[in-house]
This record gives sequence, C-alpha cells and structure tokens, in this order.
Amino acid sequence: MEIQTAKPRRERPKPVKLSEAAAARIATIMANAPGQYAGVRVGVTNGGCAGMSYTMDYASEAKPFEEVMEDKGVKIFIDPKAILFLIGTELDFIQEKLGARFVFNNPNQTSACGCGESVAITPAAG
Repeated sequence: MEIQTAKPRRERPKPVKLSEAAAARIATIMANAPGQYAGVRVGVTNGGCAGMSYTMDYASEAKPFEEVMEDKGVKIFIDPKAILFLIGTELDFIQEKLGARFVFNNPNQTSACGCGESVAITPAAG
C-alpha cells in the first residue's frame, strides 16, 4: 500500500504588494494610531473627474468577503468590489521636499486627472 503525501501548497500571488518605504510608513502610522487596528484597508471608490479614487483606512477586522493578505509584516484588507481593479498594484510611499504621500502604482490604471486625485482603472483581465 502506497501512502500519498499532500503536495505543498503553492502560495497564491498577492493582489497588492508594498514597497519597503510603504511598509515602513504604514508600520509607523499603525504604531502611533489612536486605536487598536489589525491593518490597513485599501479599495477604490467612484468619484472625481477621472471616475475613481483610491482609498486607504484603518482596519480593525475583516469585513465579509474581503481579501486579507500580509506583505512585509503589514496586514492588508482589500475591499471585494476593488480586487479586480487592484490586482498587480504596488503601494509605495514617496517623500519629497514639500510633502509625502502614498502612491498606487497600478498596471490597470489607464489615466489620471490633472490634479492626481482620481484615476480611470480597467479591471484586470483573466
């Protein structure tokens, strides 16, 4: 009788990745947050002159059907309505002379408005 062993599960690709700078900044923000949070929630919302805007907020716990993943020690909760728009995105943190900001480097983004507050995104294929 042959005993079959389970094949090791291949890790699913992460829909969103963090740069080192973004992971470090989020860890600092979470450490100084006014409450107890499990991670950060990312998504997209309708609005702006280009059609959509990225969202980021504190997350205490997973909402129903959310994708929950971890990258570089940071737990990320992804709104289920946004997952197809965010697949392949790298979240970065940029510090410049006059300010600092999080940037979504999204291969599904097709355009952005002049002010940079809203974007046009096509859902990922396949």
